[in-house]
Amino acid sequence: MSATPLIQQALGPAWAHLGDVIRRHYAMTPLSAEHVCVRGAMHEVHHAPWAALLMPFGRLVGALVPHTGTDVPIEVHYRCRADDPHLYWDRIFHFAGRAPFHFRSHMEAAPSQGGEVIEFVRFGIGMRLAVSAEDGALVFRDKGYIWRLAGLRIPLPLGLFLGTAYVEERPDPSDPDHFTMKMLLRHRWFGDVFRYSGRFRLGSQ
Repeated sequence: MSATPLIQQALGPAWAHLGDVIRRHYAMTPLSAEHVCVRGAMHEVHHAPWAALLMPFGRLVGALVPHTGTDVPIEVHYRCRADDPHLYWDRIFHFAGRAPFHFRSHMEAAPSQGGEVIEFVRFGIGMRLAVSAEDGALVFRDKGYIWRLAGLRIPLPLGLFLGTAYVEERPDPSDPDHFTMKMLLRHRWFGDVFRYSGRFRLGSQ
C-alpha cells in the first residue's frame, strides 16, 4: 500500500503545482491516523427553492446541506485511519439557531484510474471526480455518480436531477495559511442547484 497522500497519488507530478497551503492540508499519510483541521466561514450556503424536493434523499445518504445562510462558521476535519487507506472528511456547519450540521464523506483512489478519485457518502453512493492542479488550486470535476454494491460499481443517473459538480480549493495570495474554496452543483436546465463558498485557515489540530 502506497504511503503517498491520496491526492498526490491522483495528481502525480502535478502535485508540485499546488499552492503550499493546499499541499499541507492534504499531505496526510494513508494508514497513519493523521488529522488536519481547517476553520473558517462560508460566505454563502445556497440552494434553489425547488431543491427542497431533493432533501429527503440527501438526508438519507448524507450528501446535501439542508440549510442556507451567509457567514456560516465551519470547520472541516480531514483524517486518515490506521485500518484503511482512505481520506475521511467531517464538515461541520454552524448555522445560527440550529444544531451543528455534519456533512461526512470519505474519498478513495479510483481503481485503475489515474487522475481520479471517488467520494462516497452513505450506502455506497459515490461521485467520481477528476482531480487537477490549476494555477495553484486543487480542482475536482464531476465525472458521474455510482452505487457500489456487492463489489460492483453501478452507474447512477443522478446528474439528471442534481446537475454537475465543480469544487476548487485555491491559495489566498494575501496569507500563506489561508485558502478559499467553492462548490457548485449546476444543472444544465435549472441553473445552480447548490453552491457554497468560503475562506479557511489551516490549523494544526
